Amino acid sequence: MARKDDLTGKGPLSGNSRSHALNSTKRKWNLNLQKVQVMDENGKVMTMKVSARTLRTLKKNNAIVK
Repeated sequence: MARKDDLTGKGPLSGNSRSHALNSTKRKWNLNLQKVQVMDENGKVMTMKVSARTLRTLKKNNAIVK
């Protein structure tokens, strides 16, 4: 399964790791994925993988199920 946010579709970013001598090697920044239970507009509870940034938005909108 891909490391993607189930709600927003955001995935990992890629780039270069730079040393002091400016040598470059490829690297990847993964998302901080968390498993949460979310209630949709019909009242159905689903388990999703969302990023920590999306989790903050869900908590702000009271969409998280305890």
